[in-house]
This record gives sequence, C-alpha cells and structure tokens, in this order.
Amino acid sequence: MDSEVHVLGDGCAAMMLAARANELGSTTLSIVRPDAAPEPKDHMLGFWATPGLESAARNARFSWSTWSVISDDAKAELVCEDQPYHVMHKTSFLERCRASAVSHGVRFIDEKTHAAGHPQSVFDTRPPRPPENAMLQHFVGLEVEVDHPVFDVSTAVLMDFRVDQSQGMHFMYVLPFSTTTALVESTMFTPQTMPREFYLEAIEAYLFTHHNATIKSILREEQGVIPMGTLAPHDPAIPGLGANGGAIRPASGYTFAFIHQQIQSALVRRQNGHGLKFKRPHKRVDVWMDGVLLTVLRHWPHYAPRLFTRMAQSLSGEEFIRFMTGKASWRLRFKVMRAMPKVPFIRGVSKWMFSRPRRVVQ
Repeated sequence: MDSEVHVLGDGCAAMMLAARANELGSTTLSIVRPDAAPEPKDHMLGFWATPGLESAARNARFSWSTWSVISDDAKAELVCEDQPYHVMHKTSFLERCRASAVSHGVRFIDEKTHAAGHPQSVFDTRPPRPPENAMLQHFVGLEVEVDHPVFDVSTAVLMDFRVDQSQGMHFMYVLPFSTTTALVESTMFTPQTMPREFYLEAIEAYLFTHHNATIKSILREEQGVIPMGTLAPHDPAIPGLGANGGAIRPASGYTFAFIHQQIQSALVRRQNGHGLKFKRPHKRVDVWMDGVLLTVLRHWPHYAPRLFTRMAQSLSGEEFIRFMTGKASWRLRFKVMRAMPKVPFIRGVSKWMFSRPRRVVQ
C-alpha cells in the first residue's frame, strides 16, 4: 500500500500523526507548513490519562487525581486515582512529536514544494472556519506566584464561577503547581472576546477575594480563542484532520484527547487494509446535547454555574471523565440529563430546533 500523504499545517493534529508515522506502513508522510502560519505559542494542554495517552501523561508537567467545580452556593469535588487530570506544555509536546517524526522519516516541506508534488492523499489541519457570531471559548491565563501559601496542590479547579457573570458565562480555571504558584485562567463562553484588561483584572480580583492573595510575580502568560459549535472546514475540497476534521467537542473544547481518538481509529483501519481516513470522533447524540447546551449558554448564561455544578455533583470521577471524553453510555447520558434543571433545557431544545441550520455539511 505504497502512497504519499501530505498534511497541511504543523500544529498538534499534524504532529501527533507525524509522531506515529511508523504505524502507516509504507506510506511516505510530509508535513506542509503554510507560508503564513504564525509561530506556535505555548499554552497548557489539559487531558485525563485515559487509555492511549500514557506517553503524554509521562511527559506532563503536573497531574491531579482530584478536581472541582465551584459556584457561589455549591461545590463538587471528584476523584479518580486511575486516570488523573494532566497538563503539559504545548511547545514541548510539539518538539517531542517532531523528534519522533524525524526518526520515522517524515518530511517537513513548504507550500511551494507541496504544490510541485503529486501526493496520493492530502489532509488539512489548518483552523476550521467558525460561522458568524459563533460561540467562543476565550481566555487569558497567568502563571503567578502569590505573596503567601494559598493553593491546594492536591486539587485542580476546572471551573470556579465565583467571578463576574455580567458579560456572559465566566469562570476561573486554576491549576496549582505549589502552594504559592498556579496557572489561573479567566475563561469565558460568549460570542465576543473581551479586552485583555478584563481578564487580568478578573484574575487579580479572584485571587484577592477568594484567596486573600496578591500577585508577587507573573511567571508566564497564555491566551487563546476556541470556536465552539459546528464549524466549516478550512477548505471543503480537502478532507480534514484534528479541529478541521471535527475533533473539537462542540461545548467543551477538550480537543487533545479527541484528536488522539481520531488518529488512533484511522491507524487501526489503515492496519486492517483500508485507506487512510479521519472521521469525526463524536457521536451524534453528544453533538446534539452539546448544541442544546451551547444554546442555553448563549441565551441564558446565568444558568451556567448551576448547570455545571449540578452535573459534576451527580457523577463520580470516572463517570465525569467518560462523559467529557466522549465515552458515555446511554445510561450515563440520562444520568446527566436528570441532573440538569429542566426549564432551561426545555427552552434550549426549543430554541435550538428553530435556530439550527437546515443542512450541515460534515
């Protein structure tokens, strides 16, 4: 099955595939860096150590077996010793993938070389195109050292809603690396981003109000914008991979694990004698549930703290991981639905049905 495959883009999805090029048999793989591609910026990639991610877990910076979701009047704390939550630096991960790719004979070429070639297959990992007024997950994070010990190193805070909710769904994501250092991210789910000062002031206010702490020094900063919902491919004529192949979970953005699932499934099919093809890693029912949730968050964001804390309170740590990583059974999905307040979701289903496009190109 000799073939030449070109992958457009050199981000996480392309490099994750390149690092496993030795599993493609006699395929020659080339990674094409677009001429206008920006230099990669470092940020933390978060994931649970589910099966298949052992290598990433070994190279993670930190991990937590306990994580929490907090609102003004509730707190859910979940534990899973077998599959802790991990984070690693994106740039370090990409460097390791590139080193593996080079050892497997992967070529790194520019657009001009790609245009002059004759690959049997081309896949596109360039960013997908969000629709106008799409919901966005946007954030600014500071890795800070504070003036005295306040952080609980045993617990990652996935969502703390005890912040200003006047501009839409807003929470803090807190990853403690020591009692005095942590990554603190001001994160929002809204159609518009905010000025940088909004996030920075929110972080400072959160640390002072809930930890009685002030920032002693800023060790690192990261920021990002992740489109949510149904996204159009970068180029409809070229099959996609990664975010451009539907790997972004519409309502969560936990993309890293889904890219792994997408590549793993494609490699298994390839090893069974089929052509290389990357399928969207999400089940239709999960996409539907996410669509309804995003509708609620867009139109009634004040429900968000209650929705997420109730969901987390209703699940065990292992169930929470399965739901977030697309491994939920119907029993687990119904368990999540039963935990949700009914009025916003009835309204969300109705509005989603009447507002969704009549035809979506997958």
